[in-house]
Amino acid sequence: MVKTICNILSTIILVVLLAAAAVILVPMLLGYKEMAVLSGSMEPTISVGSLVYVKPIEASMLEVGDVCTYYLSDGETFVTHRVLSIDPNAKTLVTQGDANDTPDGDIQFSQVYGRADFHLPYLGIAIQNIRTPVGIMTICGVVMLVILLNFIPAIIDAAEDEKKQKEQENTAG
Repeated sequence: MVKTICNILSTIILVVLLAAAAVILVPMLLGYKEMAVLSGSMEPTISVGSLVYVKPIEASMLEVGDVCTYYLSDGETFVTHRVLSIDPNAKTLVTQGDANDTPDGDIQFSQVYGRADFHLPYLGIAIQNIRTPVGIMTICGVVMLVILLNFIPAIIDAAEDEKKQKEQENTAG
């Protein structure tokens, strides 16, 4: 009974871990970069805590209505907003968050990282937390739990075998 429970638990944990790995790795292999959404500027289309998958493309490939990700002038901060207009001559575009009242202003083509093709709610929070020391320790703990779940039945079986052997020795002796 213990063996069955341990096998079921370890299987469930492994399936969850493999699914999480697939959600992260498969899009990466397809050329996407995942980014966590930190603000509500794209609500309700993309909620805070979502994981947005951005495909790097040239700004000239964007169309009005696309959701794109671009760098702010600091070069480190990304913003994901909807394209309102494109000026191919000036090589600029205007974006605006769905929840914002005003456009962002002109964005240079050189600032554009790519197009946000899809998103998964809530996973951004998980990904951000996994990358912290506590998250890494949690993942290590889960892996250790899977290992323990695989050894617990063997330990219990060995203890039961030892108990049976002692009982046989006591009845024989």
